[in-house]
Amino acid sequence: MKDIILKAENISKQYRLGQVGTGTMAHDLNRWWHQVRGKENPYLKIGDVNDRSTKGTSDYVWALQDINFEVERGEILGIIGKNGAGKSTLLKILSRVTAPTTGSIKFGGRVASLLEVGTGFNGEMTGRENVYLNGAILGMTKKEITSKLDEIIEFSGCERYIDTPVKRYSSGMYVRLAFAVAAFLEPEILIVDEVLAVGDAEFQKKAIGKMQDISQKGGRTVLFVSHNMAAVKQLCTRGIVMENGRIAFEGKIDTIIDKYLNTDNNVSSIKKYTFNEAPSSEVIKLLEAEVINDKSENKLDFLINEKIGIKIKFEILMETDDIILGINLYNNEEIHILSSHQKNQIQNYNKGIYQTIVWFPGNFLSEGFHFCGVAAMSYKGFFRVHFHDINKFSFNIIDGFVENTARGIVYKGKFPGVVRPILEWDNVIAI
Repeated sequence: MKDIILKAENISKQYRLGQVGTGTMAHDLNRWWHQVRGKENPYLKIGDVNDRSTKGTSDYVWALQDINFEVERGEILGIIGKNGAGKSTLLKILSRVTAPTTGSIKFGGRVASLLEVGTGFNGEMTGRENVYLNGAILGMTKKEITSKLDEIIEFSGCERYIDTPVKRYSSGMYVRLAFAVAAFLEPEILIVDEVLAVGDAEFQKKAIGKMQDISQKGGRTVLFVSHNMAAVKQLCTRGIVMENGRIAFEGKIDTIIDKYLNTDNNVSSIKKYTFNEAPSSEVIKLLEAEVINDKSENKLDFLINEKIGIKIKFEILMETDDIILGINLYNNEEIHILSSHQKNQIQNYNKGIYQTIVWFPGNFLSEGFHFCGVAAMSYKGFFRVHFHDINKFSFNIIDGFVENTARGIVYKGKFPGVVRPILEWDNVIAI
């Protein structure tokens, strides 16, 4: 039989745009009038879905709508989705920071949460005093807090400043101490929003290891929101993907991450062109482009230390000795990151089909989605662009190593990007 520690039933949250609170006095009176007559709140029938990319037609918006899920004791649940999907709103409701418009939540234990930097801390009080304050809020006695105090201070790495008012802490110190308090004061349910992104790589590794420990050894439950798919994949056992205020799908963490990455932005790691749509000139036509690993396997997701290849297949339509291929790389905000093209490769092309590969070395690009376009140019006499493909294909970089140890999979940290890369191009071969 399942040991359910948290159950959300039909959770919805409605906001009125541009207003503080639920609206005007007239609206409040209208709600009251419907209530005394035993009728439903009229404003529950209106409102747009939570899609930040559209203008909408109503002053009301459903930040969350019809959220239902269960969490078992000792489970680590990952909650992922785009910015604005409703993840933080859901965590605020689960943390009792705000109330749902409709629905209910059943808890089977004490809840501690890290929603944003400094939440629950009094800036005028010292770090030590805030530890006791947060412990008291969690319902712990002074003796219980004191027994954990040394571990909290050591884990946070803030020992030198523990008797300094926290208003003088950096955002990283805030997060370190807040996480240590939440993790070591033994709540049955720990809720962690994106705040760990504020910490450095060393602290993120410690925090993820601690969350694994409290789940596996302490039997406590963790709800974890992050855009770092490596951390989610290595920490969580099950996941939920949110989209426009609803649960799009849920299930095993590997499955839901694959679904999320493959549906987000309609991404694809391979692009095959039909005869009519292929970018071309009278000299050259682009046939296919795909992302591969060093085993020549088509792939979408790469760890940051993996080598990434862009294989380009093209057709020469007339003999030429003046074709140079190039690529343009964009990040997930469509910002142009880099360009690269073949150098010192003068080749006489006969009519036929050819391919080449350009390689990105490992530990090279930063995390996230990258979109790639292909171009073909001529330089002799005058510069000419034969085509510049705008139907970008893509790949995703997950920021971190994984390492199997005696205590399970460990997240290994981050690497910096490279500003001025020199990419390796394979020789063109006829196929």
